[in-house]
Amino acid sequence: MYAQLFSEFRIAGITLKNRLTMAPMYLGYAGEGGMVNSVLLDHYRLMAKSGVAMVVVENATIDHPMGSGSNRTLRVDSDDYAAGLKMLSSTIRQEGAVACLQINHAGRFAAVDEPVAPSAVATFGKIPRALSAAEIRTIVNRYVDAALRVRNTGFDMVELHGGTGYLLAQFLSPRTNKREDEYGGSFENRQRFPLEVVAAVKNAVGDFPIGYRFLADEWLPDGLQLNESVRFARSLESAGIAYISVMGGTYESFPLPDVASRSKKDGYMVDLAAAVKKEVRIPVIAAGRISTGSLAESILEEKKADLIGLARVLWADPQWPEKVKQGRENDIIRCDPACGDACMKLILKKKPALCARWPHDTMQAWKSRM
Repeated sequence: MYAQLFSEFRIAGITLKNRLTMAPMYLGYAGEGGMVNSVLLDHYRLMAKSGVAMVVVENATIDHPMGSGSNRTLRVDSDDYAAGLKMLSSTIRQEGAVACLQINHAGRFAAVDEPVAPSAVATFGKIPRALSAAEIRTIVNRYVDAALRVRNTGFDMVELHGGTGYLLAQFLSPRTNKREDEYGGSFENRQRFPLEVVAAVKNAVGDFPIGYRFLADEWLPDGLQLNESVRFARSLESAGIAYISVMGGTYESFPLPDVASRSKKDGYMVDLAAAVKKEVRIPVIAAGRISTGSLAESILEEKKADLIGLARVLWADPQWPEKVKQGRENDIIRCDPACGDACMKLILKKKPALCARWPHDTMQAWKSRM
């Protein structure tokens, strides 16, 4: 059963034991100030122990506070955090999973009074300050420093966060990039900054694999859409990216009624991955409520993607891979959108997330540690 799903796969010379990965998901489990703590370590130990082949750790900021989405966002902007990151990579690898860390600059979504962005486009009542060319070069260097720390703290790969409308995506989007210099205007100019980041990081880390969390469609009428994003996917492939992890939507489109309704459906982002997969030869990861083994297998069989990314599905039930493999899918604790996104509401209140579907004893055990 599910021969594709549980077959080996290789990314940039690294063998994955199956086609299942944990997609990055912020839960607010890090300590105040972005420190790795025992709660975070236990969470990722559980995720790695689940049986997925690769765990992609949630975004770690390359520049605090200007690049941090919250005070509980992991940090990789200083060697002061190296010891904790080493414990994190070791914890994941000890459970038999490949360890990847996602690095990020939040740009206009940073939790500061005056965030920075490509252009001064209003964001939830704030007007970010447009970055100067000199500041852009500084941020490129911060990505390089962060990627080197990821490599030096024992991770197997690094992932650049170009999704969710964060800084890399903000430069690519015609909605948020209104610049009139070499970083704005045409598609070629708008892709310049993320490609400069990729090139600089690749030059620094050598053959250390670099993945890319990829925003295929902002789901906003004036935002980035597939006709341009697939061109960017080809550019990433040419630049030597190891894989593309596809998603859709941003913090500004997630609450829209049609997007909220769409996100309740199984496989709601798979078509985006399939569109990217048609354009590139490098591995593509599909995500978006892939809640059953049959759906995951069909995505692989139909060549809509090469790998499956599980986020809330895996968090709700870390035994999902084994239950699917053993034919016990009826026993799976399923992420249920009928809960009203209770986990997301906790995050928005700046509290650690808990799953409303967890058994009572599991819920109480995690509550006692928050």
